Amino acid sequence: MTSAAPAPQPSPHDQPSGGLTHFDAQGQAQMVDVSAKNETHRIARANGRIRMLPATLELIRSGSAKKGDVIGVARIAAIQAAKRTADLIPLCHPLPITRVTVEFELDAADNAVVCTAQVETLGRTGVEMEALTAVQIGLLTVYDMCKAVDRGMVIDAVRVLEKHGGKSGSWSAAG
Repeated sequence: MTSAAPAPQPSPHDQPSGGLTHFDAQGQAQMVDVSAKNETHRIARANGRIRMLPATLELIRSGSAKKGDVIGVARIAAIQAAKRTADLIPLCHPLPITRVTVEFELDAADNAVVCTAQVETLGRTGVEMEALTAVQIGLLTVYDMCKAVDRGMVIDAVRVLEKHGGKSGSWSAAG
């Protein structure tokens, strides 16, 4: 009796159809192999907002929130979050971030605080996740510091605005 040769096993680097890079051919989660990619200057910019009551926005604007400087604390939290993204999102690569900037805008027309983060690195993979994480944590910090006066705040419209660098080049969100 002759036994048939075992079927070839796909490489763990094979990707399923559809291009989802965080899954191998068997559908198992994997960290993407970036070793063959070139190091380039990578930049990503993301933003989002937290909507609130007009009185809550005024507390932030006037600096009279009980917990202190809401925007200052949220900025530090956002920067720290960008640096810790790989600790929070399982398949993200830890990256040597070279720069993080975080800006907050008080939007009286929408009763909102808008957070915009830009993250940069010189590396083999992009920093979109770091920019998105910075925005989310910045906005969550605003919520945490103001929840005693406004539990109905809503975080929304979080998105990548643009990214630059790498093999795919530059991309910008429409609108």
